[in-house]
Amino acid sequence: MRVSFYTLGCKVNQNETGALQRLFEQNGYLLAAPGESADVYVVNSCTVTNFGDQKSRKWLRRAKRENPGAVTVLTGCYPQAFPEEAAAIAEADVVTGTGSRHRILADVAKVLDGTEPRVVDIQPHAKGEKFEELPLEKFEDHTRAFIKIEDGCDRRCAYCVIPRARGPVRSRDEASILAELHALAAAGYKEVVVSGISLPSYGKDNGSCLLDILEKIDTVPGIERVRLGSLDPDMLKPSDIQRLAGLSRLCPQFHLSLQSGCTATLRRMRRPYTAEQYARVVEDLRAAFAPRLISFTTDVIVGFPGETEQDFLQSMAFVEQIGFLKVHVFPYSRRSGTPAADFPDQLTEQEKAARSHRMTAAAEAVRARVAAGMQGVTAPVLLETALSATTFTAYTPQYLPVAVQAPGHSCGEIVQVTIGEWDGNRAKATLV
Repeated sequence: MRVSFYTLGCKVNQNETGALQRLFEQNGYLLAAPGESADVYVVNSCTVTNFGDQKSRKWLRRAKRENPGAVTVLTGCYPQAFPEEAAAIAEADVVTGTGSRHRILADVAKVLDGTEPRVVDIQPHAKGEKFEELPLEKFEDHTRAFIKIEDGCDRRCAYCVIPRARGPVRSRDEASILAELHALAAAGYKEVVVSGISLPSYGKDNGSCLLDILEKIDTVPGIERVRLGSLDPDMLKPSDIQRLAGLSRLCPQFHLSLQSGCTATLRRMRRPYTAEQYARVVEDLRAAFAPRLISFTTDVIVGFPGETEQDFLQSMAFVEQIGFLKVHVFPYSRRSGTPAADFPDQLTEQEKAARSHRMTAAAEAVRARVAAGMQGVTAPVLLETALSATTFTAYTPQYLPVAVQAPGHSCGEIVQVTIGEWDGNRAKATLV
């Protein structure tokens, strides 16, 4: 039996798809190669925007049309957030959410053996539920490993449907986290990315905290570099920042969630911080890590309901002020099921696209400036993708992409380089 996967959305979704792949393989399935037909087709959905839902439905229709005898599965955030809508998708033979993935094999088996013509198995999230353990992800195609330690979000941002899809905060058991890290180190991984839906909320439900587990991760033999997923700035207390600076293996790169550099827009978004508070956290992190080189990446939404031209210019100026190494720019997507979908003063798609283009151009100019400031610095880089027999793409601890000639080396190794000129995509680097 062969199974094929299609993944939409964030790094956490990709991590979970890898775990589902391993789950199927452990139970006798083979992963279908690209273009190869399969007996089971699984789409791990994202529901952050309506477009994600449309992509899931389109992929399911195509899979069913081209493989009418196969079992099609819709899982992930879309059915969890909108169970009735997802259950009505006729092209999906099995519909599961984010709370019942451990039953996905049994649900598929019921359709395969004819026990049931169709299975809808969406378990509502509930207060007090535990973190769902899935098998260790397969990482054959990656040089860094992602480890998920938290799920769920207790916040209620006006534009976001994720709390409906992911449920309340659940923290992974410490012993399970450390066991997986030891396994990853034994498999040769030198860098891990610690991820979650609301990563700073880790431990909120079990009396621990993110810094407690990070300090233990910092001691795992064989793991040389640790990165963190997205962080909410208001959740980083001064004491947390000092503890972060004391971690010897933590990469000094922080993805601090921004969404807007305009405080008035942040308030409409129902984000629990101001632009000034955000800037203060950045200053505190820079001070704590000095004299080490530190970088910041973020996400910015443009065209949120009620955002004036002046608000937008203020947000763009803030991006330039902070000096982000990388900014992911998103035009606001009106998401049914969220308060913001019904807010007045919705902007046109044309205006949102125009602002996205302007913000992206400003962010790229800032990126070039920050990258230029790293020229001449010597840094360890993780070799990622082989461009030729001797040339690799790689990343510094600050997540600056470089290209380096490293004959005799291979992907997954960490080597020392001197950073050179930025070409708009990556910096040229020379092996030390």
